[in-house]
Amino acid sequence: MIRAIRIVIGEDDLLLREGIARLLEDAGLDVVAQAGDADDLLRKGVAHRPDVVIADVHMPPGHDDDGLRAAIEIRTRRPGTGVLILSQSYDEQSVLAVIGEHGEGGGYLLKERVGDVGNFIETIGRVAGGGTVIDPAIVAHLLNGRRHQGPFDHLSARQLDVLKAMAEGRSNRGIASALTVSVAVVEKDVAAMFRTLDLDPAAGSDRRVLAVLAYLRDGARRP
Repeated sequence: MIRAIRIVIGEDDLLLREGIARLLEDAGLDVVAQAGDADDLLRKGVAHRPDVVIADVHMPPGHDDDGLRAAIEIRTRRPGTGVLILSQSYDEQSVLAVIGEHGEGGGYLLKERVGDVGNFIETIGRVAGGGTVIDPAIVAHLLNGRRHQGPFDHLSARQLDVLKAMAEGRSNRGIASALTVSVAVVEKDVAAMFRTLDLDPAAGSDRRVLAVLAYLRDGARRP
């Protein structure tokens, strides 16, 4: 029997927290603890050894980025723990903090995505498996807000669409379906994108994550 993904939820809105817990439990996931403030989240996240911590950015006691910092601290103390941040809005620096240097087991979603239960559960699975998922609205914001020259300006429009879909955690087949092109076309665009961004072939499949991280960092540096 496959073990259910173990989840700790950090959210100070009681109704939303209970609602998320119910959704996850109905989907067969194991919600092992819930917390309404960042201090409790840190304690429970360390003690219960979850596969994934789902946390709001802004939580008591400080109502700043307490939830974000607690989730990252849990991952520091329990390496391998996935972190999925839920937020009302997006902040590029917060995204980078969650994704980290290598993009393993990190995700950042707007809270409105929780209503798409199937996609939400799929996202949790990807994060639990060490994958990276970034809300498409964040990537779209970066795509629309570029104001300086850089390596990404040399990508074609479709290659940028491929990168956006890649940031959502889609496979080449999933990207092909979303863009209504063949898998071969996607593979060609991905290879060309890696060459343009000068990503080392030795990095293997990690180049997908490195490409997304490079894009986010590039966007965060824009004036």
